[in-house]
Amino acid sequence: MLIIPIKEGENIDRALKRFKRKFEKTGAMRQLRTRKQFIKPSVKNRSRILKAQHVQRLKDALLQ
Repeated sequence: MLIIPIKEGENIDRALKRFKRKFEKTGAMRQLRTRKQFIKPSVKNRSRILKAQHVQRLKDALLQ
């Protein structure tokens, strides 16, 4: 549970902005979206490998 202390005389919009920022840092929405749909472990591994290959190609192109 997130607790956002509101200082005396603080604008509600500013407190809401702090809440949204703190909520985003927890990653709750990101986790909810990933749990919404099951992805097989083999598909996860394949996408991770493809991403690593892509990053490696970018790094190699940068060095040349």
